[in-house]
Amino acid sequence: MSDMSRHALMRKLQAQCFVLDDIILYLQTHPSDQTALNYYKKFKNLKNETEKEYIEMYGPLTADNVEVTDRWTWVDTPWPWERQV
Repeated sequence: MSDMSRHALMRKLQAQCFVLDDIILYLQTHPSDQTALNYYKKFKNLKNETEKEYIEMYGPLTADNVEVTDRWTWVDTPWPWERQV
């Protein structure tokens, strides 16, 4: 686990998502490009790792990241406007 701040970790995740979106657009017209497919796999794994790290440190990013226990815990985390910047 890294010592990145919440903001830095979120920026890293956003950058990885941007790269993935760009690769996906390219793959729409070049579906057999092995270099692009490998790049996609690499960044998908990086994004998943960063997302997991963020969730472990700061809680779920979206409702489908919630760990379901005996109650719906999504409401336990601060709303975006309640968070300290």
